[in-house]
Amino acid sequence: MAIFPRPVSPKSAFSDFWSYFTERRAHKWPLLGLSAAVTWIIIWAFVIDGQTNIMPRQNKIIYVESWDANRTDAAIILQQKMDLARSEVALRKKQKEMQGLADAFGIDWRADEARNTARRKEALKYINAQLDDRLAKAEAAEGKAAPASATPQGGPDGGDAKQ
Repeated sequence: MAIFPRPVSPKSAFSDFWSYFTERRAHKWPLLGLSAAVTWIIIWAFVIDGQTNIMPRQNKIIYVESWDANRTDAAIILQQKMDLARSEVALRKKQKEMQGLADAFGIDWRADEARNTARRKEALKYINAQLDDRLAKAEAAEGKAAPASATPQGGPDGGDAKQ
């Protein structure tokens, strides 16, 4: 039983191959170079793909802030205000990076940035006003609660309140 179909044999295939390379054709060498380059790119892609995502993942440690259970509402609101300011600084830093990238690609971003900055300032003003109101209410509530908890155990007159 033959491996190749009847009209094809290794000898005739080699002779066709050799006759192709001995002919003078202008496109022969560029096509050979292109086909070799495409072949090596495909092989290289398989090698790179074979090396990615095969290593076991390292354990990723996620740190979570632990808060004191006795934190006051005012302390929580102050932390929210600090987090908001920190996120705003990080957003501006990231925007500067993206604006530099947009400039490199010739994207016009200035009109959108002016409009979005105005919107963001309004939103921040509104959020900070809400947080300030909540902070004032929390401090007022703590101010009322603090003297009551500061009274002696026996009551306001110093005696035992359970008589």
